[in-house]
Amino acid sequence: MKSLQKKAISAVAVGLLTGLACASAFAEDAPAADAPEVSPITANVTVTNNYIYRGITQTNGKPAIQGGFDYAHESGFYVGNWNSSISWISDGYSNVGSNKQVSAPIEMDFYGGFKKELIGEGFASDIGVLQYYYPTSGIQSTTSLVNPNTTEIYVAQNFTFGSLTGFGKVSYAVSTLFGNVNSSGSYYPDLTLNYDTGVFGLTLNGHVGYQYVAGSQPNSSSTQYGPNSIAVSGVSNSTLYSYTDWKLGVTKDFGGGLSGAIAYTGTNAPTYKGNYGWYSPSGKNNGRSFGLVSLTKTF
Repeated sequence: MKSLQKKAISAVAVGLLTGLACASAFAEDAPAADAPEVSPITANVTVTNNYIYRGITQTNGKPAIQGGFDYAHESGFYVGNWNSSISWISDGYSNVGSNKQVSAPIEMDFYGGFKKELIGEGFASDIGVLQYYYPTSGIQSTTSLVNPNTTEIYVAQNFTFGSLTGFGKVSYAVSTLFGNVNSSGSYYPDLTLNYDTGVFGLTLNGHVGYQYVAGSQPNSSSTQYGPNSIAVSGVSNSTLYSYTDWKLGVTKDFGGGLSGAIAYTGTNAPTYKGNYGWYSPSGKNNGRSFGLVSLTKTF
């Protein structure tokens, strides 16, 4: 579930924009060498001790490998794909009845949109659509289970004030949200800030967001379940699942497209009558505080 300022990927990798200006007093005698063309295609790969998305672990606190690519046209249109190993779907559905046959080891995100500096330099506006796709086995043959595939539309505004950069963003689910029953219309506003210290390539990172989960649990006659279902009929999804998440961290730019990051995350993910809305197979809260360590290579 990549944050599109991503993203902000789950592992807090930060891109640093640089420029180069060249001039020659003897241009008429020796023409300057042409600057290398910037490729419209970039790629990235990350290894991390835990995949956290919107404050919730997607791997039950275990390591993940991630990667993807982006194509950005000079007009502002872009498309991309990002992928990560996960375990939350098979972990969650295995707790619902006898659904241990459900398997989904990978998350695949496909997105596209338009991003352009419409306000001014350093202030890029962004609008797009993001499809979270989970290749699964076992769900299709079990009609009581809600498919976790999710479609969101989003709008974001990036900003730059000297060494401070960041973006505000709102994501809106036009489908059910990550397998939560009756959750179309859920939304997630968030704010991310990055401060370039100018010291040893270190950038401070901060993030806060609010996940609102729309709808309500089905009545007692329904047999539909999601991977985070607490199975309490008639209760609003907001009561069971909505929460605020936050992240504080630092990113180190090693040069050559290599960066490392450490961060600390947490949420106020709710409980209902002693049960965690976002639970793990061991009964722990998947929204509890975590320490993160990651290494990212961008090509």
